[in-house]
Amino acid sequence: MSSLVSIAENLTCAQKQAVFHKDGPLLVIAGPGSGKTRVITHRIAALVKQDVLPSNICAVTFTNKAADEMRQRVLAMNVPQGVHLSTFHSLCVRILRKFNEAVAIAPAFSIYDESEQKKCIKEAVKAAQLDSKNFPPAAMLETISRLKNNLQDVATFEANNGGDYFSQCVLKIYKGYQKILEKNNALDFDDLLLKTAFLLRNFPDIRKQLNDRFKYLMIDEYQDTNHAQYQIAKGLAAEHNNICVTGDPDQSIYGWRGADIGNILAFEHDWPDATVVKLEENFRSMPEILTVADRLIVANKSRKQKKLLPVKSAGGEIVVRCLEDEQAEAEFIAQYTKKILDSGTDANKIAIFYRVNSMSRAIEEAFVVNRIPYQIIRGVEFYNRKEIRDILAYLKLIVNPSDDHALERTINSPARGIGQTTISKLAEYAAAKSTSIYQVVKDCSEINLISAAVKIKLKAFADMIENFKNDLAQPAAVFIENVFKASGLYESLKAEAAKEAYSKAPPIDNVSELINSARRFDQQQGGNLVDFLQHIALFSDTDTYDARSGKVSLMTLHCAKGLEFENVVIAGLEQGILPHERSSDSPSDLEEERRLFFVGITRAKKRLAVTRCRYRTIHGQLTRTIMSPFLFDAALESQEIIEEKSDLDYDESDKQDSYQEPAPKAAEVNVAGNDFAVGRLVSHKKFGTGRIKELHNLGADSIVVVEFKSGTVKPLMLKYANLTIIGQKQEH
Repeated sequence: MSSLVSIAENLTCAQKQAVFHKDGPLLVIAGPGSGKTRVITHRIAALVKQDVLPSNICAVTFTNKAADEMRQRVLAMNVPQGVHLSTFHSLCVRILRKFNEAVAIAPAFSIYDESEQKKCIKEAVKAAQLDSKNFPPAAMLETISRLKNNLQDVATFEANNGGDYFSQCVLKIYKGYQKILEKNNALDFDDLLLKTAFLLRNFPDIRKQLNDRFKYLMIDEYQDTNHAQYQIAKGLAAEHNNICVTGDPDQSIYGWRGADIGNILAFEHDWPDATVVKLEENFRSMPEILTVADRLIVANKSRKQKKLLPVKSAGGEIVVRCLEDEQAEAEFIAQYTKKILDSGTDANKIAIFYRVNSMSRAIEEAFVVNRIPYQIIRGVEFYNRKEIRDILAYLKLIVNPSDDHALERTINSPARGIGQTTISKLAEYAAAKSTSIYQVVKDCSEINLISAAVKIKLKAFADMIENFKNDLAQPAAVFIENVFKASGLYESLKAEAAKEAYSKAPPIDNVSELINSARRFDQQQGGNLVDFLQHIALFSDTDTYDARSGKVSLMTLHCAKGLEFENVVIAGLEQGILPHERSSDSPSDLEEERRLFFVGITRAKKRLAVTRCRYRTIHGQLTRTIMSPFLFDAALESQEIIEEKSDLDYDESDKQDSYQEPAPKAAEVNVAGNDFAVGRLVSHKKFGTGRIKELHNLGADSIVVVEFKSGTVKPLMLKYANLTIIGQKQEH
């Protein structure tokens, strides 16, 4: 392994101070682009070089992508295997599986995702005999999540309950929700943190065992920790005080999901003998961009004073543009992006940020018309596809037979003659016997309510699941492929593909991609099916980003955290959007919105464009907007271009020269029962009456170009446009 001298090569003085600090608490205030990941990985190598066993080092971050990057860098530095590098939730899963008896759960517990949590909460609301309109499942889940993040389990909440009607109802729902999770031997994401925090608090012997195991603890993105994560970090370092946290109060943007900026601001109070190192040199962005970011963020009060010191020389470009409406904004963004692409820039180096997902619609339409390849970084839609949920349900049931939700999804998928009536009878019988539905299926010969013919089918299903269990030692990819084929899902999807015409990847290809993902997991991380299920259960929005897609990236500002691009566009700098309307009455929320803009700005290396509209359609109404106060904070309002040309703008001749006729054209496209064709008279809620001049058949992304009576010609994506046909096709 490399020597300490070689480890120190190319590190700044501040970076060296952080890397070679060994014992005692350490706070690293790391500004954007300051080499934080480099410091963490070099610090790991330095500790090992100073005779710390790799197995005694634990480094925790917030996304699988960040953990994987650190893992690869540590490997490249020839650090011996054994260092624990993972997300907070993955670490908690590992701890809970090892000490499951102390927290009274079976080791093969399921981790329920958002859709499964909603199903459980709906059952709990119904069981409490409450109206879901008055107690919406999404709101109840948010309330319970907040309670868990603040370490209020059912018993604690009941003891501290105010006694008002709403609190009593929440308590009933909370109790019912937890009862359903326990019955299914399942935990939600918040349980992973809460139960680990309680384990460390209530079992001193286990806490000491974990402190002896992880003698050097590193927590990345400490500004994003919630109260439960804060207590876990303190518990894991309580015996040795060797805790190093890195982060930046100016990049704390997750308060809405429980993150507490106070954790990093109070670190020196919690650890009075802490060493503090500030990483202020920025290796990412041009000075012009850093100047804007610095001017913006000094308006915040909840922060630690620091400067962004550019390493790169001048040469950054900033454009601030005011457009008429969201369609004009989208067209500007498309033409701005096209000009950058035409200069030879790789599409991977361009990103478009916005505050809320709905803002992507107009940009998507403009990108489709202008033939700009793009990817949307929007959560985990892949894992919400029916075929993926079906195969995952099989895997969860095999690992955790107590998971009734998985059983109900798999038992008749593909169809094997076991109807809903039978499933309901099995569920009622299981509830009466206080056992799982799967156990009832295994023992179905004893149930008189089920016909002999159905019992044969149930037994065949149970035998299949039991046979799968015998192969759990196989690599995840091999196991999943076997289940996919032996369960009948493969033949079912194959038959479906023969009958259907898909505009996107057919379901059978999506399952193949899941198996490919498992194969990559097997090669890179090893483990087994349980480990792979844990890996995808803890998948985050940012993990969906593909840096080598060859496409422009569209994403929310929250998704942009941890990424960087040469060229960045931030759309929608208007009061009510950025800052969001929900922050108007809260100074702390307003500061978080300002930090969100700061994060967006500091993703840009070379070129930054900021846009706003005079008018924007909000809740179906065209509304006059107000300029975001953040533009004044950053002194960008003076640079705003209003309906004028700039060196990075475009004009009609540019548009003609670069325009390529989209193909193929279609005579007719059917959307939601309406036949759209060239010449058809249509009505739009905002633009009024118009006639279709062009129709571009792009499957689910089909585009119509409509000339409205006002003379305006607009390209519109059919799936979003909500056009109404009001006349017959015009004959030519």
